[in-house]
Amino acid sequence: MSDARAKRPAAATTTPSGLPLRVAYGPADAPADAPPAPGVYPFTRGIHPEMYRRRLWTMRQYAGYSDAAESNRRYRYLLAQGTTGLSVAFDLPTQIGYDSDHPRSRGEVGRVGVAIDSLADMRRLLDGIPLDRVTTSMTINATAPILLALYLTVAEDQGTPWDRVGGTVQNDLLKEYAARGTYIYPPRASLKLATDLIEFCAARVPRWNPISISGYHMREAGSTAVQEVAFTLAHGLAYVEALLARGLAIDEFAPRLSFFFNAHNHFLEEVAKYRAARRLWAELLRERYSPRDERSLLLRFHTQTAGSMLTAQQPDNNVVRVAIQALAAVCGGTQSLHTNARDEALGLPTEASARLALRTQQVIAHESGAAEVADPLGGAWAIEALTDEIVRQARDYLRRIDELGGALAALEKGFQQREIADAAYAWQLEVEQGRRQVVGVNCFQVEEEPAPEILSIDPRIEAEQVERLRELRTARDAGRVAAARAGLERAAREDANVMPAILDAVRAEATLGEIADTLRDVYGEHRDSDAG
Repeated sequence: MSDARAKRPAAATTTPSGLPLRVAYGPADAPADAPPAPGVYPFTRGIHPEMYRRRLWTMRQYAGYSDAAESNRRYRYLLAQGTTGLSVAFDLPTQIGYDSDHPRSRGEVGRVGVAIDSLADMRRLLDGIPLDRVTTSMTINATAPILLALYLTVAEDQGTPWDRVGGTVQNDLLKEYAARGTYIYPPRASLKLATDLIEFCAARVPRWNPISISGYHMREAGSTAVQEVAFTLAHGLAYVEALLARGLAIDEFAPRLSFFFNAHNHFLEEVAKYRAARRLWAELLRERYSPRDERSLLLRFHTQTAGSMLTAQQPDNNVVRVAIQALAAVCGGTQSLHTNARDEALGLPTEASARLALRTQQVIAHESGAAEVADPLGGAWAIEALTDEIVRQARDYLRRIDELGGALAALEKGFQQREIADAAYAWQLEVEQGRRQVVGVNCFQVEEEPAPEILSIDPRIEAEQVERLRELRTARDAGRVAAARAGLERAAREDANVMPAILDAVRAEATLGEIADTLRDVYGEHRDSDAG
């Protein structure tokens, strides 16, 4: 007989984020004023009255590896399997503005995402994909203006007007300094470029979400659920302030702001987190900016299950983790969802594991019943109590950030970075001391495990990508490229919106690295030692 119960530590009295947990909850834990129905301010219970009875969330599978043609094959496969939106992963050189033939790109081309150096690459990536019918999310930040320009130019090639193009670029540079690190330029220059893109889309690409303000990566770096909400919304307010300073009215851009959250392991805490974030954003925008358009108050968000919670040990357990995390996102009212694959702690997902991750969403949507009721856990005493507690603690963080001069000033002082590092250390200590159990890692271990199939990247891909790049440089009109880069440098130095100049450079077949370097010449580069 197993002695597993005897080995179990004392029941947790807090969530993983430190929120107090009682043995049971009762009517006294219900809010004094019950949250209004879904679709009613402050939208705690969802942004639409009928939620998924009207329309299911967008099922995205984050994918991209090797070169553009190989990634295009994966996208076509996922669309055939029932995914309803694309989500593009880019390799590290693309993320930080280096072409594939740059010395710093060596060994990284196509490794953690797809390599995109040029308009020709973007054409291969999107070959045969109708951009007026398929929405695309691009996880890209420092080079987001360049990737969007490439995408819009391919839409032009297809004859698709920009007002029919839908999708998202992440374009959230502030969280890069807080947690992730794929920045290029100093924070204030990055904020300027991010707002250039948002301003451009507000005027020219109305269906595009020009930013996905991201808590996901801060949670992956070790933040608590409360910090994820507070820091994400603080960064959102910084973008709002920057756009208002440009002279835009709140209702010109706020309806297209979008957010990106993590789906972590603690089911109750995660459901409450999404409800709290939605409520708090609506309250903050109404209190501070008084928008007239109610759509400006809606927190629309994408969710990805927690990559940091995947384990290399007993990887089949990840299927269960992802299912629970995804169910929390659905019960919390997400608009879009990516489910991680079982093997992602070991490498890029195989085709079979990517399909299983998508099937997880489809089972939740069509078999679990969770999609048939708006806010299915609303009114549950524990959920309501945790929602209120997250709002209370997040407001306290927001007050502290305001006292530091706002999110950008707080980042420059290292505030968010220190808070996240402290939370990550506390979590790791709990795991190492056995006070927080991770199945297959510090409990319920097995001595031997069969090695799963792992996707490998053909090393010839990098050489082939570099050769294509060299052929492009030989064949293009060098004078046109030089003129376009000079125009971009002039726009940047004059503090103009750089998006039109980036589009000109893309059409002239300037490479991603060349465009990024032109901006480096104007803005410089950020180093970690610059902060705090």
